[in-house]
Amino acid sequence: MNTAEAPFLLVVEDVFPLNQGRLVRVAGRIERGRVRTADEVQIVGFGAGAITRVSRIDGCRQRVEEAHTGMNVGLLLPGATTEAIERGQVLAAPGSIGAHTAFDADIALLPEDQGGAELRTGGSLDFYLHAGAVRGTQLGGTEPLGPTSTVVSPHNGTRVL
Repeated sequence: MNTAEAPFLLVVEDVFPLNQGRLVRVAGRIERGRVRTADEVQIVGFGAGAITRVSRIDGCRQRVEEAHTGMNVGLLLPGATTEAIERGQVLAAPGSIGAHTAFDADIALLPEDQGGAELRTGGSLDFYLHAGAVRGTQLGGTEPLGPTSTVVSPHNGTRVL
């Protein structure tokens, strides 16, 4: 499926309160799809799930009626509050995606001379995904040290859940 034809998805990079917090402008890059003025969008991530309507789109320092994949835009969301939306969340077509609370990843640790340190089972890691940062816990290595390993040394990799 072409990214322009896919359901709308924008990663929130910044949030600006306007008119003493009665309006919210979110800024970000449209990853896929398109959005028009008056379209409904869903706030996804970090426990959010509210649906709001886009009242204005600003792209390239001018007001536009429609924005598409690859554009950096500001969307005015009058029904949202600054407490309900934050950097790292996404705006999406309602019902098109859901939030995830867990994932597994293959990671590689930096060597010691570049600031790497060993990682023990249960250790915390910060993961940076697009514009968001989430804290994760290393539940146990599966490769290359085996499922019973409790320590991953710098310059080695492992799979975390």
